[in-house]
Amino acid sequence: MKAKITLRRGRVLGVLNGLQKSVRTNVILRGALATRREYHDKSFGFRKPREYVFPDYTQSQLDNRVTNSNLLRYVDAMRTHGHRAAHIDPLDLIHREEVAALSPERYGLTNPEQRFNVDGILWTKRVGEAVEGSGEEWWTLSEIRDHLRRVYVGNIAYEYMHSPSKSERLWFSHLLESQSPPLPADEPPFQIDADKKKRTHELLARSEVLDNFLQVKFPNLKRYGLEGGESMIPALDSLFCAASQAGVQHIMLAMPHRGRLNLLTDLLKYSPVALFHKIKGGYEIPEELGAEGDVLSHLFSSPKLRYPGTNHDLKVSLLPNPSHLEAVNPVALGKTRAKQYALLKTSPEDCQLGDRVMCVQLHGDASFAGQGVIMETFGLSNLPHFTSGGSVHLVVDNNIGYTTPASNARSSLYCSDVGKMVNTPILHVNGDHPEDVAKAMDIAFRYRNYFRKDIIVDLLVYRRWCHNELDLPSITSPLMYQQIAARKSVPALYESKLINEEVLSAQDIVSVRESYKSHLETELAKVDGYFPTASMLQDQWSGMVWPASEAAERDPPTGVKIQVLEKVGKASVAVPDGFTIHPKLERHVKNRLKSIESGTGIDFATAEALAFGSLMLEGIDVRISGQDVGRGTFSHRHAMLVNQETEGVIVPLNDELKADGKLELANSSLSEMAVLGFEYGASWERPNLLPIWEAQFGDFFNGAQVIIDTFISSAETKWLRQSGIVLTLPHGLDGAGPEHSSSRIERMLQLTNDSYSKPAESANINMHVAYPTTPAQYFHLLRRQICRNYRKPLVIAGPKGILRLSSASSSLAELAADTAFKPVIADLTAGASAERVVFLSGKVYYELLKEREDRRLSERVSLVRIEELAPFPFGHVEHVISNLYPNATEYVWFQEEPRNQGGYGHVAPRIEGLLEEVRGWKGKLRYVGRRESALPAPGVGKLYREQQKAIIEAVFEGL
Repeated sequence: MKAKITLRRGRVLGVLNGLQKSVRTNVILRGALATRREYHDKSFGFRKPREYVFPDYTQSQLDNRVTNSNLLRYVDAMRTHGHRAAHIDPLDLIHREEVAALSPERYGLTNPEQRFNVDGILWTKRVGEAVEGSGEEWWTLSEIRDHLRRVYVGNIAYEYMHSPSKSERLWFSHLLESQSPPLPADEPPFQIDADKKKRTHELLARSEVLDNFLQVKFPNLKRYGLEGGESMIPALDSLFCAASQAGVQHIMLAMPHRGRLNLLTDLLKYSPVALFHKIKGGYEIPEELGAEGDVLSHLFSSPKLRYPGTNHDLKVSLLPNPSHLEAVNPVALGKTRAKQYALLKTSPEDCQLGDRVMCVQLHGDASFAGQGVIMETFGLSNLPHFTSGGSVHLVVDNNIGYTTPASNARSSLYCSDVGKMVNTPILHVNGDHPEDVAKAMDIAFRYRNYFRKDIIVDLLVYRRWCHNELDLPSITSPLMYQQIAARKSVPALYESKLINEEVLSAQDIVSVRESYKSHLETELAKVDGYFPTASMLQDQWSGMVWPASEAAERDPPTGVKIQVLEKVGKASVAVPDGFTIHPKLERHVKNRLKSIESGTGIDFATAEALAFGSLMLEGIDVRISGQDVGRGTFSHRHAMLVNQETEGVIVPLNDELKADGKLELANSSLSEMAVLGFEYGASWERPNLLPIWEAQFGDFFNGAQVIIDTFISSAETKWLRQSGIVLTLPHGLDGAGPEHSSSRIERMLQLTNDSYSKPAESANINMHVAYPTTPAQYFHLLRRQICRNYRKPLVIAGPKGILRLSSASSSLAELAADTAFKPVIADLTAGASAERVVFLSGKVYYELLKEREDRRLSERVSLVRIEELAPFPFGHVEHVISNLYPNATEYVWFQEEPRNQGGYGHVAPRIEGLLEEVRGWKGKLRYVGRRESALPAPGVGKLYREQQKAIIEAVFEGL
C-alpha cells in the first residue's frame, strides 16, 4: 500500500511503501519550541525543526499488544539491547556479558512452535500465515526469534530505542524488520550487486596499495594510514552514491588526519604527484603567493564525482583542518548552511535545508568522546538558526586513542554515546565486513534524508600501526597487537570472499593492485616537474582579489549618503500598527528617531543599525550570532522587537527596508567554540555575507580560542582561505566582575603577523584588531569588511562602557559619503604647544579627557587614540609625531589593563622605533597603567577604583 507524505507547509516529498497503514508526515515544532513558536516565526533564517509523525496504532493493534504483552516485551528488548550481543568488534575486545534480556524464556515464552499474531508488534513482510482482511499475521516463536536475531544481532547493531520520538522508532523498526521498507517509490532498496562489489574491492585494494607504496618509498613518513580501517573508503563511497541519487549536489566533508591521504587519492581525485611533491618537502601552493602551507595530514580537495543513476555531478569539499582534531566540525556545519543561504531568501516556505547540500563529519573514537566541541556542535544541530538539514557522522573507531585504550579514554560503553544528548540514532558496524558497512551508511543516509537530523555510524576497526607508522604499539597494548599482527588485512579478507563468490578471480585481484601500483610509480616519477596551482579565487570568490596583490583596495569608501542613512535609521525602529513593544523601548525608539532627525547623538547601536541597513540595501546579507544578540547583551541593540501581547517577533530592518540583503539575528546556545566555528564556516562560503560573532562578554572568546588560533588567525597563510568574520568582544574594566569584560587584546595582537617596522604598501597582515571609541568608527569598520575587494578577519574590542555615553556619540555627517575609518584619532586641541603626548586605545580616553579638562591641561597634554592596533598604523602615528606635536618632550602609553596585558607589548616597540626614526628619540616610551597582574582588573570594586584613580592621575603627574 502506498501513502503520500504531506507537509503542513511545503511540497509533497515522496511516497512510502510497505506500511500497513496510511502514514502522514507533518512539519511540527518539538518540545519547548512548540510553546514559543510565534516568537521566532518572523525572524529571517529561522527554520522550523522537521519531524515525521506516524499515525498511532489501530485499536486492534493496541488490543493485540495487550494480549501478547510478553511477546511485545521480548521484541522491544531485542530492539533495545540487541546491539550488546551483535558481532561488531573485529578484534572482539569490547567486554560483553551475556544479555539475559535477549532470551525469550525471560518473558515466559518457552514453546518455539507457539504461534503469535505479530500485527502491531513486529513489522515484516507477510511471510507468515496471514488472516485475509483482518490485518492479523501469525508467526511461530522460533520464526520471530530467528528473524529478530538476523536483524539485530549481526554485523550491524542499532541503537534507536532511546529516541523520544515514536515516529523515529517506528521508522527504524519498519525499515530494519520489513523486507518491504518504507521507501519512496523511485528509491530502490539497498542491494550490492557484482559491480558494486567490484567497486568496493577496488577502493579497498587501492587504499592498501597506497599505504604499502608509501611505506616502501618513504619509510620514515608519518602518514596516518588506514591499515585496519580501509572500510572507511567504501563507507563514504556508498554514502556519496546514495546522496547523489537522492538529489544532493554538494557535500561538505570534515575529517581528522587518519586515512586522509587514502581518501584524497583513492576517492577524491587528489593528484598522487602533488602528494609526493609535498612529501618530498615541496609547496602544495604557489610560492609566489607568500603563504606558508600546512602539514601533510591537512591537505584538502574539492572534486566533482559522478555516480550511476544520476545526471548531475556531486561536488565533495573536503575542508582543510587543523591538528586540533574535531575543531573543523562546526566550521563544516556553518559552511553547509551558508551554501543553502540563498534558498532561505528566495524560497522561505518551500526550501527544505539539506535537499541539495549535506554535511558529513568523520571522527576518531577518542576525540569523539573526549572533545567538548563535539557536544557543542551536536547542540547546534537542530537549532532553528543553525541546522543545515542533518549531518551524517562516521566514527572511525579504533578502540584506542594514541596509545590510550578505550577503558581509559571514555566513561561510556561506546564512544558514540555522546550523541544521545540530542537523541541521535547510532549504528555500530564491523569494519571487517565492507558490505555491511555500505548498508549501514545507506540506512544512515535514508534516516538523515527523511528526518533531516544527525545520525552516527560507529565503524569499529583497528589500527595496524597504532597512532602512526613509527610507533611501537606492543609496548602499551601487547595483546591487542598480537591479534592484529596475526590477522589478514580487510582488503585481503574481502578478496577471499569475492573469490569464493566467483565475483573476482585471483588474477583480477592481482591486476587491480598491480595497475594502481604502476600508476603510483608513474606519478612519483613526475615530481621534479611538478608545480602547484592555487584554487582560492573560484566560484563565489571569483570577484575577490588576493589581499597582497596590487589590486587590493585597502581603504575603500565606506561613507553613505545622508538620505540613505535617514531612511535606514527610521526603518530600524519602525513599529507596525497593532504591535505592542515593551514600555521601556518606547524611549529607545524615540531617542533613535530624534538622533536621526537632528543628525546628532548617534550612539553605537544606531550606528550599527545604519551599517547593517545600508549594506542590506546594497544586496549584502548580515548575520550576527551569539547569546542574546537580538536584544543585545547590554540591552542596547533591540534589532528584534517582541510583541508584548503575542510574543510575535519583527526585525524592522527586514520588514521595513524590504532590501535584497537580509539581517539574520541568530540567538545561539550557550556555546562559544562551536558557534564561532559555525560563523567562520559561513564566512568561507559566502564573501557577500557580513558574519559577526558577538561574545556575551569579552573573555567568553576563551571558550572559542581553538577556532581563533587554528582557523581565524592562520587559515589564509596555511590554506589560502580568506574570511570576513567579525568578532565583537565587549571590553572594559569596571571592577564589577571584570573577568567578564576583558577581550584579552594582548592575545589577539600576539596572533597577528603585524610588522615591527614600517611595512611595504602590499604587506599582508593576517587579521585586524581594532578598539573603536566612536559610533562612526564602528560604522566604518563594519562597512569596510564588505567594501574591500578581499576579506580579512576583524576583532573588535567592543566599547562596553560607552555604548550610551553622550560624549562618545557621533553625527550623521561622520557617517556620510566621503568619510571613512580613521586608524588614529589625533587631538588637535593642544597642537604645537603640547609637551606630553599620550597614546592610548579605547573607552578610557573619555575618563582622561574629563580629568584633563578638570586640570586645565588641554594645551599641554595631547591624547592620541590608536583605534586600529593591528595592522599598526605606522604612517598615521609618524604624522602625529613629526607634524602635529613638534615640541613634545615626553611620550606616554596609557592603558587601564595591567602591563602584561592590553596593547602595551604590541605598540611600545613600534612607537619607539618611529620615535627613533623621526625624532632621534633614544628613550623608552613611558608606560602608565596597572602593574603586572594575573587578572584583567581586581574583582574588589574598592580596590579597582583606587587603582583607576591612581593611574589616571599618573598621566598628568609633574604638570
